[in-house]
Amino acid sequence: MHKELTGWLEWLGIDNPKHEALDGDASARGYYRLKKPESIVMDASYDKELVPRHIGIAMLMQQSKVRLPQIKAFEQHKGFMLLEDVGNRHLFDTIKDESVFAYYEKAVRELVKIQQTPSQGLEPYDAMFLLEEMNLMPQWYLKEYLGRSVECVEGRILLGVFSLILKEVLSQPQEIFVHRDYHSRNLMIDDKDNIVVIDFQDAKSGALTYDLVSLLRDSYVELDSEKMQRLVLLFKELKGLEVEDETLMRWFDFTGLQRHLKILGIFARLSIRDGKDGYLEDIPLTLKYVLDVCEKYPELEELGDILKSV
Repeated sequence: MHKELTGWLEWLGIDNPKHEALDGDASARGYYRLKKPESIVMDASYDKELVPRHIGIAMLMQQSKVRLPQIKAFEQHKGFMLLEDVGNRHLFDTIKDESVFAYYEKAVRELVKIQQTPSQGLEPYDAMFLLEEMNLMPQWYLKEYLGRSVECVEGRILLGVFSLILKEVLSQPQEIFVHRDYHSRNLMIDDKDNIVVIDFQDAKSGALTYDLVSLLRDSYVELDSEKMQRLVLLFKELKGLEVEDETLMRWFDFTGLQRHLKILGIFARLSIRDGKDGYLEDIPLTLKYVLDVCEKYPELEELGDILKSV
């Protein structure tokens, strides 16, 4: 913890703050746990704009009564925040519990609440942004990580497949509040067994199934296929969606494909550019999701061939 952050805590009346550094995420943010008072300190001094984003999105989500860590104090111009400490337990930590399915049901129900959050004014998850994300895969995963150049024919194939994915993602209901990283490491479980949502500051307005696929086809956790489908149908029931199961699963599959292509590029970039090699361990599951969807739909066969040939 650097002097400026310590000085801010002392200004808040927390003298000689006893703390422990917490494992960070994929960003440059730092997190510390204070013992007295029990709190989490977020150091976003490398991204000071995060603080007003965090506060603004939190205010929106609280309209839908979504459980978030309470904001105790903040210093916008320095990038500091003091947050409620909701403990150490993530949804990720329940994977081996017998009650894991019940927690995932809770997470689906919480997602339905999240989607009641107003999305007006949020940046749209539009075609340009979706395409930019998918282009991270050939740039960082194929070229930089695997050292594989994309030939002209393959480039045209990728462009055609990306256009098809865009069409499917944008064909489903839009202008939904999208957390963007609604997965097992960003959902915590408090001492009352409630789901607590974190890392929501990059929310956008986008597709119906984006957060659902983030949760159920998580790059860090592989759920049983049958249970995953039951959770998709629970979402459909809770939302009151009047859509065929086959159509909903197609939206789910193609939205997941868009997300996982992006993630392949991001995991490679985190290693090559940022020196965070731990994310390379999660590439095999992410790639498996992509190839599974490619095998399910004949129009995706060429994408599968490109990724299997490396």
